[in-house]
Amino acid sequence: MREVLTFILAGGRGERLDPLTRDRAKPAVPFGGIYRIIDFTLSNCVNSGLRRIYVLTQYKSFSLQKHLLSGWDIVSSQLGEFIDVIPAQQRINADWYRGTADAIYQNIYTIQDLNPEFILILAGDHVYKMDYRKMIAFHQEKQADMTVACVRMPKETSTDFGVIEVDKDQHVRGFQEKPEKPKTIPNNPGEIYASLGIYLFSRDVLLTELEIDAKTASSDRDFGKNVIPQMLKNKKKVYVHNFVNKNDEPEYWRDIGTRDAYYQANMDLIGENPKFNLFDKSWPVRTYHEQYPPINVIKVSSETGTVIDSMISGGCVIEGGAVERSILSSNVKIHYKAQVKNSVLMEGVVVGEGAKIQNAIIDKEVIIPPKSKIGFDLELDKKRFVLTRSGIVIVPKKTSVID
Repeated sequence: MREVLTFILAGGRGERLDPLTRDRAKPAVPFGGIYRIIDFTLSNCVNSGLRRIYVLTQYKSFSLQKHLLSGWDIVSSQLGEFIDVIPAQQRINADWYRGTADAIYQNIYTIQDLNPEFILILAGDHVYKMDYRKMIAFHQEKQADMTVACVRMPKETSTDFGVIEVDKDQHVRGFQEKPEKPKTIPNNPGEIYASLGIYLFSRDVLLTELEIDAKTASSDRDFGKNVIPQMLKNKKKVYVHNFVNKNDEPEYWRDIGTRDAYYQANMDLIGENPKFNLFDKSWPVRTYHEQYPPINVIKVSSETGTVIDSMISGGCVIEGGAVERSILSSNVKIHYKAQVKNSVLMEGVVVGEGAKIQNAIIDKEVIIPPKSKIGFDLELDKKRFVLTRSGIVIVPKKTSVID
């Protein structure tokens, strides 16, 4: 895979994930107990044999850079491998990255220096497992100029995605941004092709198209909105790579750009048959692990508390509390007769004796006072914290909770 250069776009503001992104970039938001969101894209790369990777950052990038430096120093520079962070540098003009295409254009010198055969462009804020080698093989087989990864979704969800219009031979014929009346898949009127924000280019085509886009004053500098339509106008060969399993069923993929989507993706990890399995040894998800002691469960009984359908990270102490369908990140403490249900608790959260939490996301280092309640009185919670559309309560990082 040395002929492939990979870019991971990790510079978005993540405003729809506020308050989880007040102090961190969206790809750096904790997820699944011990991970950061970007770990899934990076793990896909490494598991696919792609080890020449640039991570493009921009807003609130300190915690992301710290995580990458601590946990992703796993490649060999002596073999020409790298996972390097490139902050926005205004190399070409005085603008920050104006869009996905502009982020690559402003770093076009890296492509010219390394001269790869193919350029793979990924988002750093999605949760999924993909072997990119299959997409690369498809691209080569079709002798494509560009290949767009897509997944089948119900037609009713079109307003949440960029929708790719195709013909019966998987040629891309158009792009629609979150349309109310989407173009459906040929012979499948109930489904659409949702773009995953994963693009594979042949080098010379990408360099040419980026130059054209940069000279177009009306462009938003976006691959979906501008570059794909421009390539279709220029008669380029653009194909869809359908992200399916061996049974031709859509694979798991989530864009967790909203607070409710983030919460639901966490819930997809737990239970007897989780929608997204983290325990697949053939496709490990890597991250940075701090040194924590083992989980300590004290005085848990049918009377004082239980642990049901939950994920508990290292360093947690459950002292006679009840945890149900929840994710506890590292170093969380649940005190006697406290109850946590359908919730995500991030690192360092302390739940006081007799406190009750349900349907909530508690960010790092929040101390919940004894006998307080979160998630039971939404009108009160709305005044104190942040409430999502579906009624999930979010307590921001280091908030002083007053009951």
